[in-house]
Amino acid sequence: MNSAYEAGEAGYIISTDTAKLNIGLIHHYLSRESYWAQGIPRAIVEKSITNSICFGIYKTGEQVGFARVVSDKATFAYLADVFVLPAYRGKGLSKFLMKTIHAHPDLQNLRRWWLGTKDAHGLYAQFGWTLINEDVAKRFMQLHNPDVYKNSSPQQE
Repeated sequence: MNSAYEAGEAGYIISTDTAKLNIGLIHHYLSRESYWAQGIPRAIVEKSITNSICFGIYKTGEQVGFARVVSDKATFAYLADVFVLPAYRGKGLSKFLMKTIHAHPDLQNLRRWWLGTKDAHGLYAQFGWTLINEDVAKRFMQLHNPDVYKNSSPQQE
């Protein structure tokens, strides 16, 4: 899909237009406030954005949330880096974001979606997500390096 996908609700806009993204804000949140990407270098954040379908949440042009999807747009998608800034939580934005992501034309009829979360199972369950059952989990493997960003030098925002 060549053009940006957008949706509006209650004075908020969600857009896939990467030109609107506040990379400094995204990097700051991921590297300093998230539990999953502490210390991630800015160059890695930029590369991840370039290679993903990104969803920015905006209030009067100011970015207040983010998510990205890594997908082949045919069979599989991985949902990552989902956040809403603390001042904007409790307003239904996570639900609006999930609804918008699931409606994206390039993400229809996929065989499998994955995500990892420590504390938002209830949100995703509202949209049909389930825990991976034991039989399915036994078929999948991972290569995981949780300390990959620990030795990175701080990046300017």
